[in-house]
Amino acid sequence: MRYSQAKGRLLILDDDVAVGTFMASTAARLGFEARAEARPDAFFRLIDQWSPTHIAIDLVMPEMDGVEVLVELARRKCDARIIITSGIGGRVLEAAARSAGEHGLNLIGTLTKPFPIAALRDVLLPAGRVTSAGATSAEPREVANGGELSGTPGIELCAREFVHALTNHEVHLVYQPKIECAGGRLAGFEALARWTHPDRGLILPDQFIPFAETSGLIDALTDEVLDQAVSWLTTQWPGMAAAAPMDSDAIGRICMSINLSAKTLSDPTFVDRVTDWCRNRDVDPARVIFELTETSAMENPTTSLALLTRLRMKGFQLSIDDFGTGYSSMLQLVRMPFSELKVDKSFVMTALKSKESRTVVKSIVDLGRSLGIKVAAEGVENLETLDYLQQISCDLAQGYFVGRPMQGGAVEQWMLRRAA
Repeated sequence: MRYSQAKGRLLILDDDVAVGTFMASTAARLGFEARAEARPDAFFRLIDQWSPTHIAIDLVMPEMDGVEVLVELARRKCDARIIITSGIGGRVLEAAARSAGEHGLNLIGTLTKPFPIAALRDVLLPAGRVTSAGATSAEPREVANGGELSGTPGIELCAREFVHALTNHEVHLVYQPKIECAGGRLAGFEALARWTHPDRGLILPDQFIPFAETSGLIDALTDEVLDQAVSWLTTQWPGMAAAAPMDSDAIGRICMSINLSAKTLSDPTFVDRVTDWCRNRDVDPARVIFELTETSAMENPTTSLALLTRLRMKGFQLSIDDFGTGYSSMLQLVRMPFSELKVDKSFVMTALKSKESRTVVKSIVDLGRSLGIKVAAEGVENLETLDYLQQISCDLAQGYFVGRPMQGGAVEQWMLRRAA
């Protein structure tokens, strides 16, 4: 078939040869010239040599994932019509679609594997219009203002001092437990950084994290937190859990929550770095939850969406912290592929006294359930609040009543006290 007679040229990137062949043969029957490639290097050569009018990209691939491919196509100012395919799940697929649109690519639809011939036909014909229930078009770009954390005034820090603190492990972690509201079973821990200065004593995160961000040391701090948290989860936690005691199946399902800075969301190496970290320590990425506030995700929404989508594709979980305190909360929940949302403690701590706070908490719990997202409540300080959260079917609870942030070595004693 000569190009002049064809409806267009479809180039497919999918590491599953069978899927690529199926799509190519289907497109050929619809009047397209079609070629399928399994490797990104061959794919990009054809982009330059063959000038496809349509491109279909699978999200999950071993050498270069689909989001990376989309970003590279945007860098090349590719004007072909883009189709994204994946079996990874609807929310991640939708997030990747938004990322493509926000990078200026001409996305015409997404296809959830396995998809029928009719779904592919509806995306390709007519071009640029999606009619199948199995395909969705990208949403317009959404823009909102973001913000940064502000530190406590009155303390002056210098970069050399902070580098010395990281090198000499003056920055350490404490762990605050999270439990399931129904039954009280331990669900995981949140890792919280503390800096014990040899002269100034304890320095809290709201003082040193903004400094790390502005001084360009936030990546070093994030790496230190990851190293300590993942190492504790793999080396110390199993022995403590076995001594408590705790059933062996539960030991391996406990998750670790780690806070991410807004600055980290613009680091293109972060996803590969943290993936390698977990692989080298034999930790399932699903046991690592990255927490970020809505304002941090909004600082650079296009870049953030791409990075967060890649994290979810690698298996990591994402939690939106302090949910309900910002005007863009609903926007963020729809845009980003979060797996958990945390109700801000200001609502939880006043739920027993304020009808308005109870209404907000219950609305967030109902919203999370309707979207298939787990809901965690922070600031649980008494049994009555925990009882209320159980009544409204909140998933997780965290707060002083459950357990205060504690040194890693104190977790075993905490578990023994709970068992008693």
